[in-house]
Amino acid sequence: MSNNFKRYTITSALPYANGPIHIGHLAGVYVPADIYARYLRSKNQDVLFIGGSDEHGVPITIKARKEGVSPQAIVDRYHNIIKKSFEEFGISFDVYSRTSAPVHHETASAFFKKLYDEGKFIEKTSQQLYDETAHAFLADRYVTGTCPYCGYEKAYGDQCESCGTSLSPTELINPKSALSGAVPVLKETKHWYLPLNQYERWLKEWILEGHKNDWKTNVYGQVKSWIDQGLKPRAVTRDLDWGVKVPIDGAEGKVLYVWFDAPIGYISASKEWSLKTGKDWEPYWKSDNTKLVHFIGKDNIVFHCIIFPVMLHAEGSYLVPDNVPANEFLNLENDKISTSRNWAVWLHEYLEDFPGKQDVLRYVLTANAPETKDNDFTWKDFQARNNNELLAIFGNFVNRTLVLTKKYFDGKVPQRNELHEIDQATLESMKAFPEKISSSIELYRFREALSELMNLARLGNKYLTDNEPWKIFKTDTARVETVLNISLQIAANLAVLSEPFLPFSAAKLTNMLKTNTLKWNDAGSADLLHAGHQLGKPEFLFEKIEDAEVEKQVRKLLDTKKANEANAPANPAKDEIVYDDFVKMDIRVGTILEAEKVPKTKKLLKLKIDTGIDQRTVVSGIAGHYKPEEIIGKQVSVLVNLAPRKLRGIESQGMILMAEDKDGTLRFVSPTEKVSNGSEIK
Repeated sequence: MSNNFKRYTITSALPYANGPIHIGHLAGVYVPADIYARYLRSKNQDVLFIGGSDEHGVPITIKARKEGVSPQAIVDRYHNIIKKSFEEFGISFDVYSRTSAPVHHETASAFFKKLYDEGKFIEKTSQQLYDETAHAFLADRYVTGTCPYCGYEKAYGDQCESCGTSLSPTELINPKSALSGAVPVLKETKHWYLPLNQYERWLKEWILEGHKNDWKTNVYGQVKSWIDQGLKPRAVTRDLDWGVKVPIDGAEGKVLYVWFDAPIGYISASKEWSLKTGKDWEPYWKSDNTKLVHFIGKDNIVFHCIIFPVMLHAEGSYLVPDNVPANEFLNLENDKISTSRNWAVWLHEYLEDFPGKQDVLRYVLTANAPETKDNDFTWKDFQARNNNELLAIFGNFVNRTLVLTKKYFDGKVPQRNELHEIDQATLESMKAFPEKISSSIELYRFREALSELMNLARLGNKYLTDNEPWKIFKTDTARVETVLNISLQIAANLAVLSEPFLPFSAAKLTNMLKTNTLKWNDAGSADLLHAGHQLGKPEFLFEKIEDAEVEKQVRKLLDTKKANEANAPANPAKDEIVYDDFVKMDIRVGTILEAEKVPKTKKLLKLKIDTGIDQRTVVSGIAGHYKPEEIIGKQVSVLVNLAPRKLRGIESQGMILMAEDKDGTLRFVSPTEKVSNGSEIK
């Protein structure tokens, strides 16, 4: 728990500076990290909350190439947009840095050089894809081709976005260079590798034994799977001209791989903070009584739970993380958030469309946080949570309490008189909330913590409604004094306990109550406001969100989807083949007899198909488009003479043919009328 540590270092994943921030980033990383940091500060803990832009890596160079500008121009543009959005949204970083800063290049270079000088890397010469037209080695994302596992034709050299399989560029079928479109060739190059396999025993002791019971199951499970499969050396350098130069002789034209350089950005940001504040950064990274916590999305688990800890452990003087509370993904209106399709709610646009409503989005993203599974954001839910929860419960209680106090007692806190049983029970319940909320936050259950906060607002709302002070003021003023005193104590507790979740609303409520000095450890008390204390002017904490406002947002998304579909060009024709190549393919009509999801995958279905020749197993990446029970009995086209391949341990004996629409939807290529299984498609 929090009192076991002297200080806290909190990191949040560095967003790529090749686009703005969207709600998926916020829900997965930045809102929970900010809640945690604000909570600890309210408990008077020593906190260093680190953020920054990740400004190296291939996505930056790809965007720069598309726009015909320099990578620096791209990162300058988006770093400023991201930083401004975070500030306006209330993400309370102590420092927001960037990996193109000189202090980062110096720090990352020194980190690499220390490991290099101590012999912690291994040097390997290997064959890598090279573009002879562009005269450049091709990073993974600069190679596209057909996935060897599911047949998706737009797979990248590091991953197939259709079936989710991790790849290497040399595994792709018909690879092409994203730089020139040329077919790449293999060419020899030298790189340095971090031998992760040498640290397996340490990782097992540290994670599998040491954190089995306190890390989130989704994090622990993914890490265990990686370690159980056996770790391999991983390259820490690459052939690229954008990034931190490799600081040794014989490494010209090479930079540090972004996965190695980016997490060191947490340390360089700490150094930047140290230069600005005069505080020593080292205890936040090197003292045993410091708690290091990484907030990330699930796509970053392997980097923050295996690779970066191995780097820190190998260097020898740094802490390793105490916890890595990674979240799953947030979808949007039942569809995967996609920056390339502009299917997102962008933070800077939200702040323009909903001025003064930062806390509404913070609330909705926390209440629906993808903590253990992927969740969905919809504009209707956004409206309902604001109107039916924030406004109708929290805001309604606070407003009624302050307005009645203003009306009956000139805005001064009335005295508390004889307590009835309902008063004592209410005060006793109120006393328990700080510990309930605290316990949930320290277990990284922010959704649960927010629910408890709202239960405190519900307690106040019910107490005020049940006692109906407006009905008895003329006949029992003393009773009204007690009811409003207790209601105001609940409101004061809400002001303190809501600050990590709803900082703008908490500040507004604090100003109305004139309780600026209260902190977390004061909460739970029934004496936060003394009789005679002058309150400020009552104001509404929240406003109703009208149908027209959310309909406008839904229309914007639908217009985006229509524009994407209308503007998406057909893929260009592939390279010319001769007739003999075509006739080698044996495509038959078959019927799907059985279908089931492949365990631990989201996109793969295991199909049993009657091909007319035999009954065989085919694994296909169509689970995102069809449910197993929907396709049993469906006639499909099957490439039956494709060499078998193993996918997730299952031998796939062929490939079913699919047509991909402009919006990415997959449809079966099927006969319009029923034909015999085994019929040849010519």
